[in-house]
Amino acid sequence: MSSVVVSTGTDTVNGGAEKTVSKNLTTRDTYGKAFKVPDYTIKDILSAIPKHCYERSLIRSLGYVVRDITCMCLISYAGSNLIPKVEIDQYEQLSKVLRGGLWCLQSYLIGLFGFGLWILAHECGHGAFSDYKNVNDFIGWVLHSYLMVPYFSWKFSHSKHHKATGHLTRDMVFIPYTKEEYKKAHNVSKLSEIMEDSPIRTLLGLIFQQIGGLQLYLATNATGQELKEYSMPYKSHYNPTSPIFEKNQFWYIVLSDIGIISTILMAYNWYKYDAFHMLINWFMPWLWVNHWLVFVTFLQHTDPTMPHYKDHEWNFARGAAATIDRDFGFIGQHIFHDIIETHVLHHYVSRIPFYNARDATKAIKEVMGDHYRYDGSSMWKALWDCSRACQFVDDEDVDGVMMFRNVNGVGVKPSD
Repeated sequence: MSSVVVSTGTDTVNGGAEKTVSKNLTTRDTYGKAFKVPDYTIKDILSAIPKHCYERSLIRSLGYVVRDITCMCLISYAGSNLIPKVEIDQYEQLSKVLRGGLWCLQSYLIGLFGFGLWILAHECGHGAFSDYKNVNDFIGWVLHSYLMVPYFSWKFSHSKHHKATGHLTRDMVFIPYTKEEYKKAHNVSKLSEIMEDSPIRTLLGLIFQQIGGLQLYLATNATGQELKEYSMPYKSHYNPTSPIFEKNQFWYIVLSDIGIISTILMAYNWYKYDAFHMLINWFMPWLWVNHWLVFVTFLQHTDPTMPHYKDHEWNFARGAAATIDRDFGFIGQHIFHDIIETHVLHHYVSRIPFYNARDATKAIKEVMGDHYRYDGSSMWKALWDCSRACQFVDDEDVDGVMMFRNVNGVGVKPSD
């Protein structure tokens, strides 16, 4: 489907220079359905949001922190005192298996609320936690450090991600291959020379992504911009001189590293004192937090209907719309603090606290219309479908508007 350009428009972001983009563009998504590129402006979005949505309450936000920590402590206490007593008469082996399963359940539940804490720290980084910057940074630093995420390092790179979401060369995470990069990675001249990925290979890739994706990103900037002139360790979020940071952020990165080192020392001493309970109450829940973070962020920014843009067709309003809201039921709304269900709004105005985000989402949907993306299907199925369908992007239909394609026979067959 070819594009039709009838006029140009401008968009202004954060008081910056106006950005001219083509108007009335239409292309095809992965499944061959028409995709109309958004033409509304960020001003249209901001004008629609009720003023009360911007109100932040330190007491209310702290209440959620206390709630999540209390739940984690109660789960740990209940597990430590009740699980050892589980026993089935005359079935010692079955009793061990049952206790093992309950220990795993304990770690899983702690991990759910641990990710809830991660989201509250993420709110701190955006200034959505309260009106007090120093309070936000202190609480965010403590919570993220406990979860082994360098707070200021994440805050700074994540801010750049928000400023350039969906921009092919300026976004900071989940940067897809272009078609040419994908062919180069497979050392071929034509896509037809690439074998379809087997389901087993897709599954193994997903397992690696979910377990190690976050740590690889933090340590090497994997899935971020390539920055070919720098070595992978040099691009680390732990390196104060990394090119992903500004020079005046040096000591904040050091402070982030101090938080991580403190947690490592805490975990090491806990392990020496009581290895089993350290593994059940911190290490395994930490693995779950890693999983949830990659699971959620990948699916917020990857979908067969999702565009990416080259610079000449990107603006802030289009980039923020290159996200999708999904539904994770009770857990998403009440434990993950609606980070999944209101993420589109979050990319338009990140300083709105999560407890006001549903009202704001209703408001911007009126402006976005068909451009608002929502998928209420199983997120586990979506994880699989996106992994199979979203292998690289190409602008074969409209110059500068990049849509996902694949060699797995899903949807539109890509050109060589």
